[in-house]
Amino acid sequence: MTPLQDKVSEENANGVEKDKKNLWSQILNEVQKHGNPKLSPNKQILVLGDNESGKTTMVAKLQGIENSSKGSGLEYAYIDVRDDYRDDHTRLSVWVVDGDPAHAHLLKFALNEETFQDTLVILSVAMTTPWGILEQLQHWASVLADHLDILKLDADLRQNRRQHMVKLWLDYVEPGDELDPSSPMKRNSRNLGEDDEDFDGSPLPEGTLTNNLGLDIVVVVTKTDYIQNLEKEQDYRDEHLDFMQQWIRRFCLQYGAALFYTSAKEDKNCDLLYKYLTHRIYGFPFHTPALVVEKDAVFIPAGWDNLKKISILHENMHSCKPDDYYRDVIVQPATRKTVNREVEVVAEDEQAFLTRLQQISFGGGPPPMARLGESPARPPIAGLVKKNLILLTYVVCFLNTVLPVGMQGSPRKLDGSKVVSSPGGEGVLANFFNSLLHKKTGSPGGVMGAKASGSESLTDKAMRSDAAAELDRLARGAKKPAGPQSGVDFNATDC
Repeated sequence: MTPLQDKVSEENANGVEKDKKNLWSQILNEVQKHGNPKLSPNKQILVLGDNESGKTTMVAKLQGIENSSKGSGLEYAYIDVRDDYRDDHTRLSVWVVDGDPAHAHLLKFALNEETFQDTLVILSVAMTTPWGILEQLQHWASVLADHLDILKLDADLRQNRRQHMVKLWLDYVEPGDELDPSSPMKRNSRNLGEDDEDFDGSPLPEGTLTNNLGLDIVVVVTKTDYIQNLEKEQDYRDEHLDFMQQWIRRFCLQYGAALFYTSAKEDKNCDLLYKYLTHRIYGFPFHTPALVVEKDAVFIPAGWDNLKKISILHENMHSCKPDDYYRDVIVQPATRKTVNREVEVVAEDEQAFLTRLQQISFGGGPPPMARLGESPARPPIAGLVKKNLILLTYVVCFLNTVLPVGMQGSPRKLDGSKVVSSPGGEGVLANFFNSLLHKKTGSPGGVMGAKASGSESLTDKAMRSDAAAELDRLARGAKKPAGPQSGVDFNATDC
């Protein structure tokens, strides 16, 4: 074989080898393009909303768990997604941003240049604060738009994403109409994974995607079971609910968002929300049409709504107009602030006080309930004071009665055995005074002993005079109040 023939044979062999490589590359490209692709592990959901708007509970429902742990700042969770048709599964990342405006800077960790085209945004508001729904939606949409302006996104990438959102809106087909060739909503394609090169620039309906951020957005109104409380306690009527809904739907039109009314408590639309999210993110089949009949379980998919359908709600508005300022119709109820005032303490009547002390000392039962905020620790001390007063009264009465007779000779002896002990304890006191009369001279407290020791300065008249004066003083200081329940009146006649 000549060298020329060798060279030709070598070139033919290289050509065949090259054709084989091209053939394998073509086959791989075809499989990759038309085969069943795997679920992307880069997809994620970003949840925005005020505090107490039900973000954490909603994420827990999407995860299929009951108990949810609430954090702060930027929370991370994930949802297990399984595709039974492809026999594949993956984890869908979920980022929840705290409702405090001070944490808005944490958005850069969840939404950045790398994750922009793989992110779906949920704006969460709660029916427990219906007066703030529209303001909260506008606030978080503004925060999201400002954050996207800060990101160094490629201009072509952002424009492609905007065209993609327009195409998704125009390609929406009502479930059941995709098999009907004569349907006016029939589109050439509704595959969410197709390239945007088929976009023909068809005009959008009026008021649709006027604020196109290039992001898939879903508005979720949580805690719709609270509508019953609004109707009972704040006189909300159907026209108020329709007024709120038409404003929310107009907002969703501007941003190309879907709308869900959910209730985790009553488990309304929670499973439907999960199916719709996996449909928008991974292209799973979804066959549920729009739901607008139940006022607490509304569902409006992106691409279905328009201003003409929203105007149907205007027919039920009688006391308000559709374009009225939102806060003028949905008014926040006035909240009364509790003022801590000092409790005014009123002094107790002196005679009533002494009566209560007598009941404590001689009643034998538990003390009466404290009045005017008195501490339970006070009755024992007050009881001692009362006992001293009563004891002093009995001493004076005893001196006034016994001394005139006892001065003529030997002191009169009180026979404690003849004294009948009454429930008030007078027999015990009589025995006590009897022991005082028989104390020896010079003993402490021995009044008669002091007289027997030769102290002649204290005469009978002086003693009677002093006792009478003491009784008069006590009588003037403790007047007996009128009524059958009057207290003890220390009067000389009682002795």
